[in-house]
Amino acid sequence: MVSLIQLEYIVAVDTYRHFATAAENCFVTQPTLSMQIKKMEEDLGVMIFDRSKQPVIPTDVGKLIIDQARITLRESGKIKDIVQSFQNKVNGELKVGIIPTLAPYLLPLFVGSFTREFPDIQLLVHELLTEEIIDHLQKDVLDVGLLVTPLREKNIVEKPLFYEEIMVYSNQTHPILQNQNLQPKDIAQHDFWMLNDGHCFHSQVVNLCGYQEQAQKQQTFSYRSGSLETLKKMVEVEGGFTLLPELAIADLPENKKEQTRKFNQVTPLREVSLVYVRNFAKSKLLNLLFKHIQENIPAEMLNKEKGEVTEWR
Repeated sequence: MVSLIQLEYIVAVDTYRHFATAAENCFVTQPTLSMQIKKMEEDLGVMIFDRSKQPVIPTDVGKLIIDQARITLRESGKIKDIVQSFQNKVNGELKVGIIPTLAPYLLPLFVGSFTREFPDIQLLVHELLTEEIIDHLQKDVLDVGLLVTPLREKNIVEKPLFYEEIMVYSNQTHPILQNQNLQPKDIAQHDFWMLNDGHCFHSQVVNLCGYQEQAQKQQTFSYRSGSLETLKKMVEVEGGFTLLPELAIADLPENKKEQTRKFNQVTPLREVSLVYVRNFAKSKLLNLLFKHIQENIPAEMLNKEKGEVTEWR
């Protein structure tokens, strides 16, 4: 008979691809974990892991068993959620992943008030790139992600939170500030600062304005940043311009907001969502987090109809 403990152990080994690390994260000794997995393999009559490979990897049948184990563990976790809801308890741990272009602007808006209102909920926040968050969600390392959608990822549920307008932020001397008919195609210039590849906002910018290689070739100095704050500094010190989402604009000092411009005849948006895997066990905590974030976001950012969502995938 396969136990939930054995399922937890094989999921941990699949997540960390190392028996000792898996045992450490399951708070057991490695011999205990290895013995339980070996017993499970013997009972099932199949090998779940190929131990000849480093790092250890699941066999073909092992992959299917581990996928089902994750579903079973999520479903079993709902029992605790049902009991807590019945008892009207609000407590537990919520592991949250958030992308770097959101973290410095969104977290200060809700984290403090959320933890004060719900002191028995422990928020564990990790700043990660989108693909890392998706991977961690599917492996149950994270409970929920705050990132830009649409993803259209299998087994991932997207719950849109708000919509940020994408705007130009320019050095105060740049001629783009004088453009009264600013269009996305006008952004493809040699003094345009961008994020690194791998950031969803980088991909949105490329999709929005068609920034092509010929513009890059005119640059005497090429720099790609992983931080919107660094891009702001480069614009101020070196000139040029960049694109920023609305929360990053709201974070600017009042005198710097004069260096922002909206596009004419088009309002590009980035959709920010709360995402989680199907069969999520902590639905009550998730709903509390979703509601609290929306209550602390400017009301106009909740309206999807104000513009058009820019795809990034």
